[in-house]
Amino acid sequence: MLGIKDSEHSGQPGDGWIGPAPSIDTPPPGPRARLLIDRDERCTSPSNTRDYPLVVRRAYGSVVEDVDGNRYLDFAAGIAVCSTGHSHPKVVSAIQEQAASLIHICGSDFYYEPMIRLCEKLTAITPGDFPKRVLLTNSGSEAVEAAIKMCRRHTHRKRIIAFYGAFHGRTMGALALTSSKATQKVGFGPLIPMVSHVPYGTLDALRDTIFKQQLDPGEVAAIFVEPIQGEGGYVFPDASFLPELRALCDEHKIVMVCDEIQSGAGRTGKMYACEHYDVVPDVLLTAKGLASGMPLGAVVARETVMDWPPGAQGSTYGGNPICCAAALATLDLIESSFMNNAATLGPHMQKRLIVIAEKRKVFANVRGLGFMVAVDVVHRQGGKPDAAKRLRICKEAFTRGLILLPCGDHSIRFCPPLCINQTQLDVGLDVLDEAIATVTR
Repeated sequence: MLGIKDSEHSGQPGDGWIGPAPSIDTPPPGPRARLLIDRDERCTSPSNTRDYPLVVRRAYGSVVEDVDGNRYLDFAAGIAVCSTGHSHPKVVSAIQEQAASLIHICGSDFYYEPMIRLCEKLTAITPGDFPKRVLLTNSGSEAVEAAIKMCRRHTHRKRIIAFYGAFHGRTMGALALTSSKATQKVGFGPLIPMVSHVPYGTLDALRDTIFKQQLDPGEVAAIFVEPIQGEGGYVFPDASFLPELRALCDEHKIVMVCDEIQSGAGRTGKMYACEHYDVVPDVLLTAKGLASGMPLGAVVARETVMDWPPGAQGSTYGGNPICCAAALATLDLIESSFMNNAATLGPHMQKRLIVIAEKRKVFANVRGLGFMVAVDVVHRQGGKPDAAKRLRICKEAFTRGLILLPCGDHSIRFCPPLCINQTQLDVGLDVLDEAIATVTR
């Protein structure tokens, strides 16, 4: 069998094994799930979006169990967060050991070794053979916010450029850069000013319109770009796009910021997606899969760019000792085996999806790198986008024990834990095939 061995925590028998999946004994939502959903709907924010009624009790590896005892194969990993799988023993042990000695002291005020070790590690594994510095945050959005501030202060320029389809977060600064769905911005303006958007995957509009008719490039502090757009639909640019953007930034002394919050931490088969394009950014943002579910993000920047003085930026919880310990264990696992597993089994997943697409006629544009894979859902006749059918497929897959998430307007993303093995992949794709057959019957 290709990929991760059972002994390396693939969701097979082990210390925390909870059983094979899928296994649906009680059609979801079961009675316990319905009770908890009713309680949730009386007290949590209505802004939460729930794709289907999954109420989780526990999870291990690539298997999730709900409160009624149903087990699901996880092809979403908490939106690409649970990179080492759910509750990997080495990550759990690192968290427990750290919690027993130091939970919090605030890295903005004092020193502790887990934070120092993690920052050293991040400077070593991010692209670029030059001195770097690291700011640790609580989330990807917070990393974006900090990067905006840092780039403006470093360059003494105010304007920021981002791309249509981008998702950089929902906090006020990050939301100004986000441009994936209009509903994400409704009612929240005014957002931070002096932000412009251009089409993703081409620099024509930037060169021929923005820089000629709207603003001088000498006023631009930074360009924020996802090497692969995530929430916007898993959009993969042509091979020339990022190198050309790097050259343009160099030409005008603009800081190039790569948002690797979803595409990083080994998901694409390399530690960071920009490495597939041989591009070295000035600033790299990472979060999601960095700490296997613990809240942690990071801004990794050229030392010459992260030149702000003491007090210019800080965080009470950013770089919390427990999160740092989880991240160090996570990165060790990713480097030792899981990143290679994504590189090995990602193409297998795409081949299986192509076969399903040819048979069912509702999938188009299978694409991906490693375990960052997506398909478009289309009408069987004519091939037009079909967002309604996408939702029906995801819900039908859920009832059969497979967790999926949408992205973009009409796409399904496949971002399983990096520990998943080929047997689990094949079983999950068989379930998907059955779900499509039911929906299109």
